[in-house]
Amino acid sequence: MIAAGLSGVTFGLGLALSGMLDPQRVRGFLDIFGDWDPSLAFVLGGAVAVASVGVQIARRMNRPAFDDDFHLPATRPIDGKLIAGAAMFGVGWGMAGLCPGPAVASISLGVPKTLVFLAAMLAGMAMHDRNSFRPFSRGRMAHH
Repeated sequence: MIAAGLSGVTFGLGLALSGMLDPQRVRGFLDIFGDWDPSLAFVLGGAVAVASVGVQIARRMNRPAFDDDFHLPATRPIDGKLIAGAAMFGVGWGMAGLCPGPAVASISLGVPKTLVFLAAMLAGMAMHDRNSFRPFSRGRMAHH
């Protein structure tokens, strides 16, 4: 729990220092035909570089430092649900200029629009969990 909390704080600080808590900066990145702001590409590139080092280290480990096993998601094929969900996420990201990480990190700023976004995000997550969880589908356990 402590490691997860410290990771979250580090992530939030990185978002704040890079200016990614500002929805206008995100919209500027997505506005490729207007006043384009490439700063998000550099932040994402830096994140991919750091994460790729972490992945290489993890591949060499027998187990994580603070748990008995690695908890990695199962690989699933790309399907219509994934494409539709990614499209909805992208449209929402473009409209709001926020995604879950920066929205949670922005709580401390107390911006009313961010609080509305968070409420809508949590409501959407609750509706998804309530409507899509099928513990037994076609006679076998469903995997989430």
